[in-house]
Formats: sequence, C-alpha cells, structure tokens
Amino acid sequence: MIATRLRYHANDKDRGFWDRVGVMTSKGTNLTKSHGRYLESRRIQLATKAGRVSLQKGTAPPSPNLPEADASDREYFSGQLQIMLPVLGVNAIRVRPTHSPVPSNPMESPMLTLSDAKSGVAASSQHVDGEFTLLAGSRVVPRWHGVGKATSTQRAYAGYRAPHESLLADGSIVAEGGVGLALSRDIAFSSPSTAGAVALGRSCNGRVEWVSPGGSVGAWESRGVD
Repeated sequence: MIATRLRYHANDKDRGFWDRVGVMTSKGTNLTKSHGRYLESRRIQLATKAGRVSLQKGTAPPSPNLPEADASDREYFSGQLQIMLPVLGVNAIRVRPTHSPVPSNPMESPMLTLSDAKSGVAASSQHVDGEFTLLAGSRVVPRWHGVGKATSTQRAYAGYRAPHESLLADGSIVAEGGVGLALSRDIAFSSPSTAGAVALGRSCNGRVEWVSPGGSVGAWESRGVD
C-alpha cells in the first residue's frame, strides 16, 4: 500500500515538492483506519501549531471519535513522535514551549530584546531547547539593506538576506498597522546572529546585541564558565 501511494505521488506533477518520506508503523496490526485518521488529524494540528513547514494538504480532517482508551493511546503515540522525529532531524511537529519572561528551566534563556530606533526595529527572542526563537510581534526592517564591498562579505550578506525575503514571501513578516513590519509567528533560527540580521537588515553580532536585564545572550551562554 505504501509503495502504491509513493508511486502515485511520484507521478503527480502537483506533488513534486517532496524528497524524503517518513513511515510510522506499530507493532502487530493494532492500528485501524480510524486510528490512522486520528493520527493524521493530530499531525496536521501539530504541524499547524508549530508553524515550521508549509502544509500542501488542502484539507484538515477532523479527529474521528474514538473510545477514550484508543484516543489516549493515539495521543501517547503522537507524543512519542514529537520526541523521536526531531532526533532524526524532522521538526515539522516540534511545537515550541510557551515563552516565559522568567523561565523556570535553567536551560531556557530570559527574554531577550534587540532594538534600533532609527529603523523601527523592536524585536524579542528567547533561546529555548537549543533553538534561538524570534517571537511573534517583533518589529523588523522591511527590506535588507546590508551590501558590503568584499566578495566574501557579499556572500555572507546574501545568506542573511535570503531568509528575510523568504519570510516576507510566505507571510511570516507582515505589515503592522502602517507603522512597519512585524512577525506573524514565532520563527526559530540557528543562531542569535542570524535572527538579529533578519530583524535589522544588516550583519549582527547576536551574542552581543541581543540583551536582557541580566546582560547579553553571550553572557548567558557563558554563565558558570570561568
């Protein structure tokens, strides 16, 4: 059945966007069609909430009514997927934790800010669970304006400019009341410098320029190191 579905998608000109496939199975034959529909619905809900990927599926089927025990088992299954898939490099349903100005988890950073009055930038972020997340509502520049003279600098700037333009194109950065542009959702970046560059429209030393009342993000990362 899986091979048949893959051949169908491979031959469909409107579904040529994929290059990897993940198959989830269970021991024995204890997954019914209703269980599968329930898991499909939950994965779509989680992917929508996570906001990390663009969903190509045109419908969002509701979760079928299952006996309480079956629904509980399926929720456990979904929870295990949320743990295992990121380990495999698949973050589609990795929902970000709720942000807290004063986190209880010592691995979470305090709320960080980055501002530039001249360009109207007022961004907030938090370093959580190994990701540097630029938070929804952050005001950022409308366009990238860093250029650079050296070829190496131009290449580096192009690498920063690309995510800014992509976020504009997919609606993650939107106009906010005629006063500038703002993020419509939380966005995870690989580093504070990349997040800062997208916000400021220029290169950024994120470990220095992102700050909290307790100091810079660099100081937080180096806490306890002599």
